[in-house]
Amino acid sequence: MKSEYDFSKGKKNPYAKTLKRQITINVSEEVLEYFKEMSEKTSIPYQSLINFYLLDCVKNKKKIDIL
Repeated sequence: MKSEYDFSKGKKNPYAKTLKRQITINVSEEVLEYFKEMSEKTSIPYQSLINFYLLDCVKNKKKIDIL
């Protein structure tokens, strides 16, 4: 391994904008259990399932029916 590396000709990661950002979010036990059960059935981590669902909402411009 070299003691120093030259990054002067390095390029920025073109996928950096598509990387995920870690946040903290509070969800109800009901929501958490739902996605954990789905996770067991699909073998996809529940955090990824929540992200997929939210991304689907964004792409399809779904509106929340609060009332």
